[in-house]
Amino acid sequence: MNEQPIDIPCPVCSSTGNVGMIAHIDEIPYFGEHTQVTILCHDCGWRQTDFIPAEGKKAGGWSLLLDDEEKLRARVVRSSSCTVSIPELDLEVNPGSSATGYVSNVEGVLRRFREVVDMVDRDLSNQFLKAEGDERNELMEQMATLQNMTLTLANLGGSGAQPVTLLLLDPHGHSMILHPDASERALTTDELERLPVGPDPAVFSADDTTNSA
Repeated sequence: MNEQPIDIPCPVCSSTGNVGMIAHIDEIPYFGEHTQVTILCHDCGWRQTDFIPAEGKKAGGWSLLLDDEEKLRARVVRSSSCTVSIPELDLEVNPGSSATGYVSNVEGVLRRFREVVDMVDRDLSNQFLKAEGDERNELMEQMATLQNMTLTLANLGGSGAQPVTLLLLDPHGHSMILHPDASERALTTDELERLPVGPDPAVFSADDTTNSA
């Protein structure tokens, strides 16, 4: 692997002239051949990685109805340009300027949602202690909604659980769900206009290629 200098400032320390790029072909288990691109700064040590599929991809969406515990083990690749949502729970995670991707499974994705919901619930609880009157009642309703979301996420796949849909929307087409029941479709014009595309350059870190988050 040969490193090539690239003419961009480091997004962390703003250093110029010391940022490089390394690219090589890699094989991601269950997803086939990808080009692994790593961008790194020799001044502060920052680095981030993106994986680009060998076969050309178009902007697309993937969905999987989570109505069976077995589906929690379905493999998921989420690139740094992908928006992940669960429409039934009104939950959505958009890629920001420092977004990274990951290879995990459905259960790992749900765990990430639970962590975010729990964090927001804790913040609201702290605000609740200081609030009074109508603000206190509003916070109480929001906390109850978040706690219901947490309970639903924790029970997905169990007996009697309400099915929900895991949805991936990726303008770059690098994300996917590996399961026979998963559906792929093209993004609509409206979706292409409103969806964020993540960091520039796009970032993807393979923090896990096993069956955990």
